[in-house]
Amino acid sequence: MKYELFYWPTIQGRGEFVRLALEEAGVPYIDVARKRNGMAAMMAAMKGDAKPAFAPPFLKAGTLTVAQTANILLFLGARHGLAPRAEAGRLWAHQLQLSIADLINEVHDTHHPIATTLYYEDQKKEAKRRAADFIAHRIPKFFDYFERVLQEPGRRGGFMVGARLSYVDLSLFQVVEGLRYAFPNAMRRLEPGYPGLITLHDKVALRPNLAAYLASTRRIPFNEDGIFRHYRALDPR
Repeated sequence: MKYELFYWPTIQGRGEFVRLALEEAGVPYIDVARKRNGMAAMMAAMKGDAKPAFAPPFLKAGTLTVAQTANILLFLGARHGLAPRAEAGRLWAHQLQLSIADLINEVHDTHHPIATTLYYEDQKKEAKRRAADFIAHRIPKFFDYFERVLQEPGRRGGFMVGARLSYVDLSLFQVVEGLRYAFPNAMRRLEPGYPGLITLHDKVALRPNLAAYLASTRRIPFNEDGIFRHYRALDPR
């Protein structure tokens, strides 16, 4: 089966977490909106499905449509060895992914703290205040939690869930990459306090499928239209 991924064609965004799972699994997929007339196809799919997605990303697998990033990863993880086989393990992975989703929402709100319908330029003062709090309090709160999970006694392999790589590890790789782009000064200060998380990031980056993807044109560069945005005013030295 060739999956169809529906997401905005010019940003990494939330769709990138799904792309990373598909690339690591080595399964064929079509990034629909990046093809010719792809945006029209994506909008038609959103309107024409009997169980429509609220927003991209969503994934089509035959007649099945799965939406919401964490839900898509729950589905792919069970199918392609990126999650534990046992129910308890799959639920634990899903729980961690939902925590990552919470973090991603807060990343977005650093540059859009008032409203998504306003430009960053319309809320710069509020964004600067929100980003300062995010750097000082929220990144450490989330990173403390993920580091604690990685450092639990008896954990094997250095992965978040069990002894094998899961989609949670791929997502944390993306979190570190994105925060390095958005807040490079802050991350240089914070990273030494999270050796397990940074080691995990580096380990994921070296996986053959991921390394090939990251070096390819399939990997959309970070930019100021996505979730992770770099504004100098929000990342003071």
